[in-house]
Amino acid sequence: MTARRLTPFVVPQGDGLMPNTVAHGGWGPTLGGQVVGGLLARAVERQIDDRELHPARFTVEILRRVATEPLQVSATVTRSGRRMRSIDAAMTQDGELVARATALCLRRSPQPDGQFWSTPIDMPPMPDEPAEFDDSAPMFISALGADSLADGAIPWQYDGPRYAWLREVRDLVDGEELTPFIRAAMAVDVTSSLTNFGTTGLAFINADYTLALSRLPRGPYIGLAALTHYSADGVATGSATLCDAHGPIGTGLSVAIANYSFNPNGKKAASPA
Repeated sequence: MTARRLTPFVVPQGDGLMPNTVAHGGWGPTLGGQVVGGLLARAVERQIDDRELHPARFTVEILRRVATEPLQVSATVTRSGRRMRSIDAAMTQDGELVARATALCLRRSPQPDGQFWSTPIDMPPMPDEPAEFDDSAPMFISALGADSLADGAIPWQYDGPRYAWLREVRDLVDGEELTPFIRAAMAVDVTSSLTNFGTTGLAFINADYTLALSRLPRGPYIGLAALTHYSADGVATGSATLCDAHGPIGTGLSVAIANYSFNPNGKKAASPA
C-alpha cells in the first residue's frame, strides 16, 4: 500500500489545538466523537508515567457540540494508589467546558488460573485495504451486516447482527504517532452507530461512551461486534465487543438520546445537550 501523508484531525496552535474540517462527524459541522475521545485519551495518557499501569476504563461525556475552533485539553490525577490511578480530563473552548472524560488505570499483575466464560464472538474476516488511503473519509471502516441488502444500503440498517473493522489512517494531532490506547479510545465511539441503527435508520445520537479495556490492541485494526441495544422513551444503551486481529480486548458502551434530524450530509443535526 502506498504511504501518503493525510490531513491530520487537529494541528497545534499556540497553547491549544485547531481542528481541521476532516474532524467533522456525521451529525453536522462539529467534531466527531472519535476525535473528541481521542484528544481526551491523549491528555489522560500523558498522566500515566508508569508502564505497568493499564488504562482499564475510559468514559467520555460530550456536553455540547464541539465547534471547528481552537480548543484546549488538560488532565489531572485525582487519586493515585499502589494498584490504581484515577484521572480526569477536560476539553474547553473559549473557557467553556464542552467535553470531559474520566479514566481508571489498574496495575498489571500475574493472570489468575482457571477458565473464564464469555459470550462467543465470531468476527468476519479483516477487510482488504485499498491501494492508497485518501482524504475522502476520516478513517478506513468496513461496515458489515446482512449480505442480502440492496446495493447501496447501509449494512447496519436491518434487524440483525452487525460488525465493523476500522483503521485510523491519519494523525490525531499533526506529527504525533497514534498510541494503542488512543486508537482504542477513538474506535469505541463507533459503538453508538453500530448498536443504534434500526430498520428505518440511525435515530439516536450518543451523549457519552465508555471503553472497558482488558489489554491494549495490537496492530492498526480494531473490530467491533454489536452485542446489545435496549431503548425506551427515547433513551438507548448499546454495547459491543472490541477486538484486534488476535481476539477480544474489551467492551464498548454507549448511552444515546433520540434524534430525528440525522443527515449524513450534515445540514441538520441536533446536539445531545
